[in-house]
Amino acid sequence: MSSIIGNINKAFDHRIRLGIMSILVVNEYADFKMLKELLGATDGNLASHTKALEKSEYILVEKSFIGKKPNTRYSATKKGREAFKKHVEAIEKLLKQ
Repeated sequence: MSSIIGNINKAFDHRIRLGIMSILVVNEYADFKMLKELLGATDGNLASHTKALEKSEYILVEKSFIGKKPNTRYSATKKGREAFKKHVEAIEKLLKQ
């Protein structure tokens, strides 16, 4: 018998990471400013959580310049979308118990 929380993914256990993934699965991409504003996170907090999701290969990070201003853009990877979907389904299953 598998655990009822077996598919709950530790990578999404923080509200900021949950928020980042929620935004990225419904949008093609989001930049740092958009994520910061939507989540009410500090620069450092957001940077550390995006780095953790990038390390897990759940998000793709693209750095570029718009004029002379640096721009960091994030998108969910296929692996990230699948992992997040499993995570949400596991929580829904848990709530129906």
